[in-house]
Amino acid sequence: MKNIQLAQLDKYNGNPNYEHIEGNIYKDLEEDHYVFALSYELEEEEDSQYPLEDILDEFFLHVSDFIDEDRFNTESEITLELGGDLNDIKEAIGTIIGKRVYNEEYDDEQGVTRVRLVIE
Repeated sequence: MKNIQLAQLDKYNGNPNYEHIEGNIYKDLEEDHYVFALSYELEEEEDSQYPLEDILDEFFLHVSDFIDEDRFNTESEITLELGGDLNDIKEAIGTIIGKRVYNEEYDDEQGVTRVRLVIE
């Protein structure tokens, strides 16, 4: 994934179910967790699942809303709302926004091929 940017969603504006915390971070008062939206482009040979799943695992986040869900599996540009703990969200934003994120195969010490998340 590349061109990872914060996204501003209309659903936050004037909605009493969302409390603005800072920047693009909101508290979802109904679900009692924090959320932010991001958009990104998939690179060739990437699918909508990876490396997103690895990012979610790395930062203890979950997808709380698929924006324009009909396009999710057919387009290369994706917008999602992610949710989780405030500190985990801040760490994710500070680490991945503006970066390129992808999975890379490597051989471990025993010669087993594994996959790791790369953020550059």
